[in-house]
Amino acid sequence: MVDLNLLKILHQKESMSNKIRVLAIIPARGGSKGIKKKNLKKILGKPLIYYPIKSALKSGVCDDIFVSTDDKEIAKISKKYGADVPFLRKKKYSGDLVSTEKTLKNALIEYEKIKKQKYDICVFLTCTNIFRKFIFIKNAVDNLKKNKKIESSFVVKKLYRHFWHIKKNKFKKVLPWMKNYTSRQVAPKLYREETGVALASRAWLWRKGKRIGSKVKFIYNDFPFSEIDINNKYDLELATNAMKLLKKQKRIKEML
Repeated sequence: MVDLNLLKILHQKESMSNKIRVLAIIPARGGSKGIKKKNLKKILGKPLIYYPIKSALKSGVCDDIFVSTDDKEIAKISKKYGADVPFLRKKKYSGDLVSTEKTLKNALIEYEKIKKQKYDICVFLTCTNIFRKFIFIKNAVDNLKKNKKIESSFVVKKLYRHFWHIKKNKFKKVLPWMKNYTSRQVAPKLYREETGVALASRAWLWRKGKRIGSKVKFIYNDFPFSEIDINNKYDLELATNAMKLLKKQKRIKEML
């Protein structure tokens, strides 16, 4: 006779082994030159660290949400809002000149050691870009789940601008088509990365110290105020007023 309980247990184990595991990592160090304890500054009564944690939870696609911080107070508040902070980030990964790629690589590797498991997809969110739809996170992860060829999926903003750079001590347009001005409706478009709003990448990329792969899929950002990146008191005031307007228009529900 077939043991149905045993079959059920084996099926559950097989399902778990085949599951695509997703880890969200939110870097939030304590030091900041522009605003002291920036990640704990409040907008509408909530600290900045609250916003990416809440969006990640609301997305419903993250198995774990890890806040990488070197600050005990940030760690305590992050746990309060539902994130995991099993250890504090080492000082050598907390300086102003440490790249995001190094921070994410270290965070992933150390977290996997503690959890004793490997993750398949990693999500990157920042505390300074709080104007995000939680559906952006879901879409980014779903894009990777649906198509194994895609290495990264992230939010972009479509724009039409002319850009200059210095080449051989001369100012020149970045791209050839920028030599002539045309109507913005028919001109070629540029796409600005907004990975702080939402990015999902294969975990193996982060282990190699790469944030984004070469095979990507865009998520077009149609949400207002996402260009606000909170780094000084003026950004903070602007973000506060923007959030008040979104609350008045009842659009915060798209975020949290």
